[in-house]
Amino acid sequence: MSADKCREILHSQKLKNIAIKTAVAALWLVLWQLVCIAVNMELLVVSPAAVARRLLALGQTAEFWSDSLRSLGRITEGFLFGSVTGALLAVVCRRYAFARAFFSPAVTVIKSTPVASFIILALVWLTGQHVPVFIAFLMVLPVVYANVYQGIGEVDPKLLEMAAVYRMNRLQKVSKIYIPSILPYFMAACRTALGMAWKAGVAAEVIGVTKDSIGRKLYYSKIYLETVDLFAWTVTVIVMSLLLEKIFVWAVDRLSRKLHLTRRDK
Repeated sequence: MSADKCREILHSQKLKNIAIKTAVAALWLVLWQLVCIAVNMELLVVSPAAVARRLLALGQTAEFWSDSLRSLGRITEGFLFGSVTGALLAVVCRRYAFARAFFSPAVTVIKSTPVASFIILALVWLTGQHVPVFIAFLMVLPVVYANVYQGIGEVDPKLLEMAAVYRMNRLQKVSKIYIPSILPYFMAACRTALGMAWKAGVAAEVIGVTKDSIGRKLYYSKIYLETVDLFAWTVTVIVMSLLLEKIFVWAVDRLSRKLHLTRRDK
């Protein structure tokens, strides 16, 4: 099959996927509108058109972008810190039995404790601006830890035997065997953990009424029964979460390709 034919097939498949996603999104919007008509009370359910108009109005204010970007910064900071710490902790625990025995109870406690409990404790320990970062970090760490820990254990023993035969050094084994084997587990963990980070981080902003945050706006929307604002800010969180996930996946993919090309050139 020619290269042009392959590109044509891939382009056709992409268009088909886009059409399917667009149709599904349109269907959900129709269902949302039908629910709004059935309830017939904007205090409970706001129409998609009303939310779109409110988002357009909010988007023209500097406060909207300031609050959104500050929340984005906090969640991203907690997510990145949790991802790196979880991955490194998994490597250490796989390597050393004592570390595994020592850290396993802590990871179990983090997974089992309700988010609200951590938020309340964090409000006692930390200043309001740092609470969402800490909570996002706690939600991400055990997810990444568990997946990376499993990924290390799933490395093909035959590849390790081959590395021993060819006398690869530790750096070569890590770059050519461990990282490619673990990366799918790490990416799956990050996609799951990112959504959890947004949910928990924004919840921390709501409970702590964090200054200059989406959570604070959600809190005031509830207090003043501004349902349209509640829906608009919720849509903002969803869109930002999806965009951050796409950017993160793209960045990791580019980095892995660059590392692969570098190793091949060498």
